[in-house]
Amino acid sequence: MTLGSEPKKVAALGVLLVGVAIALYINVFSGDTPPPVTAPVQAPVVSQVQSAPRQTRQRKTSSSGVFEFKPRVGFARPEDRPDPATIDPTLRLDLLAKVQNVEPEDAIRNLFQYGAPVAVAATAKAGPLPTNVPKIPINNRPPTPAPPPVAAGPPPPPKAPPMTFKYYGYKVSKINGRKEAFLLDGDDIFIAGENDQVKSPRYKVVKIGVNSITIEDTQFKDSQTIQLAPEATAG
Repeated sequence: MTLGSEPKKVAALGVLLVGVAIALYINVFSGDTPPPVTAPVQAPVVSQVQSAPRQTRQRKTSSSGVFEFKPRVGFARPEDRPDPATIDPTLRLDLLAKVQNVEPEDAIRNLFQYGAPVAVAATAKAGPLPTNVPKIPINNRPPTPAPPPVAAGPPPPPKAPPMTFKYYGYKVSKINGRKEAFLLDGDDIFIAGENDQVKSPRYKVVKIGVNSITIEDTQFKDSQTIQLAPEATAG
């Protein structure tokens, strides 16, 4: 057994016992006492919390010594709750107009940061935009010129009015085989063959068919085909 090593062991044992005693005191005898708060309380945040009773902050210390944040909703005491019957629902338009007329300040300040507001240089307010600024074309391309107006051509020739003839059939001559058509225009009856004129010299018979006849209006140089009248087919 070495005598020189005994004092070192005794000293190490004493340090170990002191550490155990301190840990036992903190965990058993200190209870739930929270450790001191070293961070300074920010003035803007405290003022906002005190002015808003519905957002009151509560700090609760757990068994481990850590603060727990639990927001409070509503009022803590029933007598502090407002009576809905006493609330005036009238909309104050005068107060709203005053709020709308207030212009924001140029200084910028963070509500959650303690300190003096940062000075900001006042900028000149922009005036009305000039109205004589030329428009810049897209992709620096010159504007497309408007197409020239289309010159009006000569008016179309007038159309012939519809003919009022009724076609009732035709007959064939046994001598020369010539066809002659029976036409009715109002109370006038006409019998005319091909290339004959009717109401001379306005109309000319061009072709006589079984179920239709073609007549040309020599004034308008227009030909019209007239179908066989239904009365002729019924007879």
